[in-house]
Amino acid sequence: MVSPLVVASVAVLVVLLAAGLSVSLVSCRTTRRRLAEEAAADAAHLEDERAMATLLAGALGAIPQGVVICDDAGREVFRNQVAQAYVRGRHGEALVEQAIQEQLHALRAGAAPLRTLDLYGPPRRVLLLSAVALQDGHRAPGALVLVDDVSERRRLEAVRRDFVANITHELKTPVGALGLLADTITAEDDGAVVRRLAERMTEEAFRVSRVIDDLLDLSRIEAEESPRCEPVPVRLVVTEAVERVRPLAQTRGITLDVDELAGWHCVQGDQRQLVSAVANLLENACKYSDAGSSVEVRCRMEGGVAEVEVRDHGIGIPGRDLERVFERFYRVDPARSRETGGTGLGLAIVRHVVTNHKGEVRVASREGEGSVFTLRLPSGTRPDAPHLVGAAGWPAPRIPT
Repeated sequence: MVSPLVVASVAVLVVLLAAGLSVSLVSCRTTRRRLAEEAAADAAHLEDERAMATLLAGALGAIPQGVVICDDAGREVFRNQVAQAYVRGRHGEALVEQAIQEQLHALRAGAAPLRTLDLYGPPRRVLLLSAVALQDGHRAPGALVLVDDVSERRRLEAVRRDFVANITHELKTPVGALGLLADTITAEDDGAVVRRLAERMTEEAFRVSRVIDDLLDLSRIEAEESPRCEPVPVRLVVTEAVERVRPLAQTRGITLDVDELAGWHCVQGDQRQLVSAVANLLENACKYSDAGSSVEVRCRMEGGVAEVEVRDHGIGIPGRDLERVFERFYRVDPARSRETGGTGLGLAIVRHVVTNHKGEVRVASREGEGSVFTLRLPSGTRPDAPHLVGAAGWPAPRIPT
């Protein structure tokens, strides 16, 4: 017969074992839940890191500079789209890729100074390469090379320097002449000489005035990046420009041969700017043509584009100067410009007007045979314009030749 004490002891043991098992099960469930929560947190953290990496890659891909990133062993881990072109490229791009690798090698060896790479093209480009170590506390887990194309920046800096030098020279010459003439007049008693010197002073004063007027005109046109947009008849633009230049043409004995467009053909833009552009082309053609020659103006519509062509039979433009004739104060023949009184700003005004109107200006020339300048502007439609070629439009002014 089993003792009651033993039975009681066994019962207590069973209860304790059951309680321990229950505690163990609860603890196991808690552990599993904690591990699941930690795993979910790790997954979420990993997903956040991936999203951040994608965001950073997108940001680096959107910048205009080339970016190359390497780890501490020199292995490339990232390259944005701009820098990809250097790997696949030839000629100039291959030289850029070589310079990138040299910058990384110099950085691993100690330091990589800023490097300027000149590519003579065409087109000519200037690139700045900088390499920096990516710091993480006291260690450098990698390196970055940044390739910045500063060609346009350098070109604008050169244009600014040239502009300051040129405007100083353009104003200094007539102002100096005015001072010299004034000094001469004060010491001159001959009336005929005084009158002749006074006429020279008037000419120099007009020359200063023309430079200032052209500068103000160019400044205003540059500031009007979005000019007033309205239908402007091509014929009206050409008529006003011709009448503005006619006194100069008559003085030099030059015939203006104008081919008329139908009166209802229009372009979208600012009439004042467009007249200024065409007038500057005509004035330039008259000044650089021989006395007694002709300047021809031809207008046509092609595929929704209005073309105004100004042709002269003058001294022409050397091929080496064709790309620079639209720069401020640039002159193909400085001596001839002094003689004709040109300011060197007319073609710069033309270029800015055309740019403001989303068009283009083309030039073709042969030295000694003359030049052809062509304005190409998006056409516009006058609300009451006829829809059939040859239909009667609104009255067009007669342009005398």
